[in-house]
Amino acid sequence: MVLQLRDRELDLGRPRLMGILNVTPDSFSDGGRYDRVEAALERARQMIAEGADLIDVGGESTRPGAAPVAAAEERQRVLPVLEALLPLDVPLSVDTRKPEVAAEALALGAHLLNDVGGLRDGRMAALAARHRVPVVIMHSPVNDPQTMMQHARYDDVVVEVAAFLHRQAESALAAGVPQVVLDPGFGFGKKLEHNLELLKRLDEIVALGHPVLAGLSRKRTIGELTGVEDPAKRVCGSVTAHLAAARRGARILRVHDVAAHAEGLAVEWAVKG
Repeated sequence: MVLQLRDRELDLGRPRLMGILNVTPDSFSDGGRYDRVEAALERARQMIAEGADLIDVGGESTRPGAAPVAAAEERQRVLPVLEALLPLDVPLSVDTRKPEVAAEALALGAHLLNDVGGLRDGRMAALAARHRVPVVIMHSPVNDPQTMMQHARYDDVVVEVAAFLHRQAESALAAGVPQVVLDPGFGFGKKLEHNLELLKRLDEIVALGHPVLAGLSRKRTIGELTGVEDPAKRVCGSVTAHLAAARRGARILRVHDVAAHAEGLAVEWAVKG
């Protein structure tokens, strides 16, 4: 399976690492560390050296309870960083749920649109179709970080998430989006038991026939399972969870700690042969 990213191809025959680059002051584990262009560029270069296959740039924290950011502010955070990163030899993803931000990022040259809003806004699919880039479709029960945990109620979380992702993927492809990647949205409007069930049965999401992205890096679920309170120290738990996702078919792992994940995958795939 190959993901076509404008003029670049990403072979998904093995799991790939998407390095997280938050250019926000309030992200849950690294807020404020990379909100200057120079710091973001240095961090991107570090992640590439450690083995990142693509970089995901986000200018709005969407952790549970996060306050919304105006489109103008998000553009000011994201666009200068994207422009600085484009000369690097790595595909760039823009993590946004705002069409205004997506439009400028794609016009600038971003290779992938990562929509945590799950393409609920039809303008996002139209933009991806116009620029011929793939879209990551993420599930959340509602497109509102401030209230999404109030909607963490499911009869069968895997069945319901799969139905949403299938419906949104079919709609996106019908609108002309060339490819879609499915993200079950670990932690987004989901409690510990929901996240564990999604991870255990991730093969059911993979069975929908599109590449699957898993993003558990440093999240609360890892802390709840390990007892590690500091998100920056949840490295071992994050690697373990992502290796479990890879075994069940995930082909993109969205991570903070690239080097640790690259080591884990190297061993995992050597054993797998």
